[in-house]
This record gives sequence, C-alpha cells and structure tokens, in this order.
Amino acid sequence: MTKIRTRAILFDLDGTLVDSTAVVVRVWTEWARRNGVSPDELLAVSHGRQAIDTMRQFRPDLNDLEAQAAEHIRIEESDTLGIVPVSGAPELLRSVPPDHWAIVTSCPSVLARVRREAAGLPEPKVIVTGNEVRNGKPAPDGFLLGADRLGFAPEECVVVEDSPAGIQAGLAAGMRVLGLTTTYPDLPVTPTWARPDLSGIQVRRLRESGELELQIP
Repeated sequence: MTKIRTRAILFDLDGTLVDSTAVVVRVWTEWARRNGVSPDELLAVSHGRQAIDTMRQFRPDLNDLEAQAAEHIRIEESDTLGIVPVSGAPELLRSVPPDHWAIVTSCPSVLARVRREAAGLPEPKVIVTGNEVRNGKPAPDGFLLGADRLGFAPEECVVVEDSPAGIQAGLAAGMRVLGLTTTYPDLPVTPTWARPDLSGIQVRRLRESGELELQIP
C-alpha cells in the first residue's frame, strides 16, 4: 500500500470523480462532424480543457466560436444520460474531511453542478470552475486558486487528475499528482503516481499532525 501525507486534495471532476464519457463523446462528435473535423482527433485532446480552447485549436478560422462554445455547454448541461460516479469516488469523498478537499474543473459552474449531482456526489465547500480563471488547464491557475481558497500552500496539496492537461496543470502548480487512467489507458504525461481509478483509496486524519494520509492499495 502507498501512503501519502498531505494537507488537502484537489480533484478534477470529469473522468476523475464523474464518468461523463458518454455525454462528451455524443456532443463533441456532433460538433466535429458539423465543422469538418475528425471526431477521433478532437476527442484525443479535448478532455480536461475548456470547450472554447478545443474549438480554437481545430477551427481557428471560424468567427463565431464564442457563440458555438456557449451553445455547446448548453447542450451538455441538458444531457445527463449515462453519467455515473467513477469507481470508488463516493467512498473516497466520504472519508475526506470537508475542509480539506475541493473540485477544480474546466467545466463552467452550471455544468459542473449538473454533472456532480447527476453522479450523486456531495458538494464541496470549495469548487473552482473554468469560468473563474484567466488561463485554463494545462495552466496551473485553477489548482493554485483552489489551494488558496482552502487555505493551504501548493506543496501541501495533492491533485487527482485523469487528463494530460490536468496532470500538467497540477505539476505546474508545484503539487504532487495522482493520475487516473480512466480516460487515457496510457497517460502521455507522467504523474507522481498512477492508478486505474479510485477503487479502494481511502483517507484518514492523522491525529498527531492533523495531516491527511491518502492510502492507495
């Protein structure tokens, strides 16, 4: 068993706590086909990033991308079919003290709430969404803001992520990263540790130091 001492845990949402793959594939495939883009190429890089950033990568020539991104998000907010929690997520979150974890996601606020509630997961005291930061993942802005809101230094935090952009963001923030292979079986970015999902992972509070001990089987 791997035992990691930390003060706080910052979780990504999609692919880390919530499995929204079915929705993501449906909505992005439709956008890609409508705009003459390969769905496979788009889906290979879209995860963990803000929608507008992905659209700009593939169709920078379009002058209505802001409107398209807003419509894209609206469609995702209305589609919850197939959303479930990632294996082990409910149990893990129940073991973490409320003041010591946060969600840091590229989703805008409403979409983050819709997906979290669809998966039946609790609302954290701190959540940082894509519309609150100037630079989205792989920039570290979101994780730095999450740590600040919880009241911990970056080096006191562990990030849990599944996307290359998110892993890069966590490492760039000066944090250790537990990478999940829920979305990418072969992670192209090397995290500090790697696991298939959250199954069997628990947290206990160390009485003598007040730290958390993340226990990974």
